[in-house]
Amino acid sequence: MAANAQALTATFKSQVLSGVHALGTTVVRGATTPDTVKAALYLVNQSIGVGTTAYSATGEVSGAGYTAGGVTVTNATAPSVSGTTGIWTPSANIAYSSVTLSSAFDTVLLYNSTQSNASIASYTFGSQTVIAGTLTLTMPGNTSSTALIQLA
Repeated sequence: MAANAQALTATFKSQVLSGVHALGTTVVRGATTPDTVKAALYLVNQSIGVGTTAYSATGEVSGAGYTAGGVTVTNATAPSVSGTTGIWTPSANIAYSSVTLSSAFDTVLLYNSTQSNASIASYTFGSQTVIAGTLTLTMPGNTSSTALIQLA
């Protein structure tokens, strides 16, 4: 028989990603449909990261074909549990089509536009520019070792 252990349960981690639990005094859940997740790109040397609380246009890229606020992320994969990890990955790659982004950028911010543009996560990559082309951010597999969001 195994000993008891202190931990957040794997089910809770998945349910947090699904919005099942509202443990605070400010409950904003009312809808039963998935929230809209968006992905905005940011210029090199901005301060997007762990302290970012919400989407802001400050430091965001601009250019032909790019709309402020970024693109909508395909959110059709429900958060799930893999082993002891709550996981979620967008169900499709994130693509910015027919854009010209001539200023260098290196960060994408995922944020929840349904919930007052609350930040979810920022991801950095090598400095990029795009001239009359498509930038595609390839999403990883939805497993406990590769999912874009992992609550272990």
